Amino acid sequence: MSETGAIGSLVAIFAAIGRPVVGGFASVGRVALFALRTIQRALTPPWYPLRLLDQMFQIGWNSLPVVALTAIFTGAALAQQIYTGGQRFNAESTVPAIVVIAMVRELGPVLVGLMVAGRVSSSMAAEIGTMRVTEQIDAMVTLRTDPFRYLIAPRLFASVITLPILVCIANVIGIFGGYMLSIYKLGFNPAGYLAMTKDILETDDILMSLVKAAVFGFFIALSGCYAGLRTRGGAAGVGRATTNAVVGAFVLILLSNLLITLTAFG
Repeated sequence: MSETGAIGSLVAIFAAIGRPVVGGFASVGRVALFALRTIQRALTPPWYPLRLLDQMFQIGWNSLPVVALTAIFTGAALAQQIYTGGQRFNAESTVPAIVVIAMVRELGPVLVGLMVAGRVSSSMAAEIGTMRVTEQIDAMVTLRTDPFRYLIAPRLFASVITLPILVCIANVIGIFGGYMLSIYKLGFNPAGYLAMTKDILETDDILMSLVKAAVFGFFIALSGCYAGLRTRGGAAGVGRATTNAVVGAFVLILLSNLLITLTAFG
């Protein structure tokens, strides 16, 4: 009996470990199939250009204030931290170079992705989730309107298009924030600061920033739409979908950022 009990306990331990692992792989598979299905439907007519423009306005223009504030504060704080750390090694002159590289390669895309994910993924999940629990999506299918083409594809394309634009704006504003603090507080020469910024910035840095932004935009819309379309259980289900959408988008952004960085510089 004791040997049987030990085997049973061991099996229970492996089952407890394996169940979430298998569930995680199953979730990844469902998301991947959802993404493939969305892309397939989005590339075939009918298309809804007005819905695309509306989503570009909602995602891009309405996210601009929070993106701009985040970028300028981050750029200024980054310049101050680099200057403070550089004083320990007599390397204060590296502030312009590190600010522009850090903003363009990492902080600009990642911070914009996280801020937009918090705002947009939750909104998408709440809107589509409410339509799901109130059976509006079922009514749409009854009227022979494909939810993937009408609801999801415009959001996906709009997010992929607008995120690189937002990241470009954030990069400029973040570099400007570092410039302003360096000139008016740290005593840098304006012409020298701009010259070093221009010399250190390369085309590959900008391209990497845009690639990251497009990938992040895809994951932001994918996470929000996926969580919203799978919503069950009324108002409580909508709340869970909103939380799952934001958490999923955050994880996908940070993971893809690491993979892209390792691929480019590894």
